[in-house]
Amino acid sequence: MHYQGFAGVRDELEWDVGLLALRARLEERFLAALRADVPPRVDADAALAPLLLEPVGHDASSVSHFLQRDGTLEQLREYAALRSLYHLKEADPHAWVIPRLRGRAKAGMVAIEFDEFGAGRAEDIHAQLFADLMTDLGLDNRYGRYVDLAPPVALATVNVMSLFGLHRSLRGALVGHFAAVEVTSSPGSRRLATALRRAGAGPAAARFYDEHVEADAVHEQVVRHEVVDGLLSDEPELAPSVSLGVQATVFLEELLGRHLLNAWYDGRSALRAPLEPHRRG
Repeated sequence: MHYQGFAGVRDELEWDVGLLALRARLEERFLAALRADVPPRVDADAALAPLLLEPVGHDASSVSHFLQRDGTLEQLREYAALRSLYHLKEADPHAWVIPRLRGRAKAGMVAIEFDEFGAGRAEDIHAQLFADLMTDLGLDNRYGRYVDLAPPVALATVNVMSLFGLHRSLRGALVGHFAAVEVTSSPGSRRLATALRRAGAGPAAARFYDEHVEADAVHEQVVRHEVVDGLLSDEPELAPSVSLGVQATVFLEELLGRHLLNAWYDGRSALRAPLEPHRRG
């Protein structure tokens, strides 16, 4: 309800006290589970450090390495359908942190978000670029179209952004999440662009990831040295929260990665139901 709403649901229900109470109970359980699975480090730099090193050669546990090397067009379509749950609203949950930051952290965050939202050009908004990718892959690019096909581990990767973004008390965790995404995006995007070209996808499909190869290489530096360092310079007590955001992101992405690879290595779909046939054009 805090995003684009639901068809047939009144906008006023966004602040319905019963709905908020229910969501609060769900959030408490989700956050408690995350904290149990990823005990936060005190040092945010130590949490980010492993993400700065690319593995040498092929990484058997990496979805992007698998798709670059062996991925079929249908597996790439499944991957795009699952990622659409976030990418069709890309950068929206992270924008919630802007009014909760100040100084260097706010300036750095706004600079990155400006790029994410197309630098003033509607056709270059990253969510629009992903919609174009989906069209190129013969997928339905309507917002939320594939939510019912997503396994729980895919939903968790999206829900965690809303959880962190909706709460000022978790602003450090949202910055940590954002940092983890930006630090790891550029190399993975390069592999996915290669995978799409190898599988014969159209130019709009590859363009989304080509854009992220270049943009996120810059964003990585800004998010580490301006957003994270700026936030912790102002509020050093948030270091464990930033670490939680980093580690929770890595943990949930690894769960999703294992789910995808297990399904694809077994020769089956990673979705809860099959995709519609590929619609050319």
